[in-house]
Amino acid sequence: MYRGREGQWAFLLHRLSGLAILAYLMLHVFSIGSFIFGERFYMAIHETYDLWPFRIGLLFVTAGVVYHAFNGLRIIVMDFTGFGVAYQRQMWYGVLALSVLSFIGAAWTLYPRLVGGY
Repeated sequence: MYRGREGQWAFLLHRLSGLAILAYLMLHVFSIGSFIFGERFYMAIHETYDLWPFRIGLLFVTAGVVYHAFNGLRIIVMDFTGFGVAYQRQMWYGVLALSVLSFIGAAWTLYPRLVGGY
């Protein structure tokens, strides 16, 4: 079985996190645009967003945004410096560590919203 190396995993996670951000953005635009159908419809959509699957989804989107941002900076360093590619493995592990630490901080901040609703 092919296990891949750090570069392949970084690429795959970057693409998946980008798709998750795109899906969230499209859902967000739909949610704001639903006001055109009336306040009841708009509120029904937002009451749906208060369900547990959407609250947990917010955590996944947060993790995706954090990883995508830090990995994007890693890609910039690799593209615009002469030494970036030589240290891509170490930088990716740094991206993972920063992503986990930032996500823990963000999850701590989101905790009241997750358990209390909007």
